[in-house]
Amino acid sequence: MKVLALAMILFLLLGSFCSNPQSDKTQILVSPKGLVHSFWLSVRDGAEAAGEELDVEIIWKGPSTETDIATQISIVEDYINKRVDAIVLAACDANALVSVIKRANAAGIPVITIDSGVNSDIPKSFVATDNVLAAEKAADALAELLQNKGEVALIPFVPGAATSIMREQGFKQGLQKYPDVELVAIQYSQSDAERAMAVTEDILTGHPELDGIFAANEAGAIGCASALKSRGVAGEIKLVGFDASPNEIQALKEGTIQALVVQNPFRMGYLGVKAAVDVLNGKPVEKRIDTGVSIITLENLDEKNIQELLKTMQK
Repeated sequence: MKVLALAMILFLLLGSFCSNPQSDKTQILVSPKGLVHSFWLSVRDGAEAAGEELDVEIIWKGPSTETDIATQISIVEDYINKRVDAIVLAACDANALVSVIKRANAAGIPVITIDSGVNSDIPKSFVATDNVLAAEKAADALAELLQNKGEVALIPFVPGAATSIMREQGFKQGLQKYPDVELVAIQYSQSDAERAMAVTEDILTGHPELDGIFAANEAGAIGCASALKSRGVAGEIKLVGFDASPNEIQALKEGTIQALVVQNPFRMGYLGVKAAVDVLNGKPVEKRIDTGVSIITLENLDEKNIQELLKTMQK
């Protein structure tokens, strides 16, 4: 009886271990700032393409909205506790995510940041657009559209988000080359198209002589374009946007948007995962990996390289 009882105990213990089997593959959490915009869907496609190529499991999980910092922190903490092998993170806030990244580092889990970094040297690499330079190019494009003179407005997205801060900085720096182009208004879209439409209406009311706008992300550009159309000033007030969702490309074709500053989110997701795998395999990675940027206008929209870029973003 004692032998039988001991055998039963061993059986139950073994059963408890087997009831929660660990994946044989390396597991990488990829946590974007949001899940809705076309940009993040393209990041996911790139991450999953790298996962398939490198034979690692991609866990795609982030907050629904880019302002939900608490949810992103909770997600990352959860996967630290689950002992994921590596984390690829687009941080909702440059400061708020630092403490959880420290926890991951203490647990021996390497972190790669993509798109939006953090104010910490802990991440092994930062894979992103040079957002300051990209926004300087937006200033150049808008100034050219205005023949280097006029009143302009800036619509960043989330205060505290590293990408928003850098694009605001870059646009202001870029305008310094054009003394006759005056920045008269800055309002945040909170990365929400309806909010962007509302703040654009406010800007137009407060600045009836406005000549141009730079909307610094997808939601901002879409909401701003809607406001310009509803006011009947589309094309008259020049709009430079960021990213290249189908709605933004349609607005470009219609003449509501005159230029788009376009990142390569597919490449961002792909190289973020690749960097994480390299770190896990003991290979060196660059501390900063620039994924590049293009300026798309109606004039170059049909060029082969532009169409190839857009195909990766509009599946």
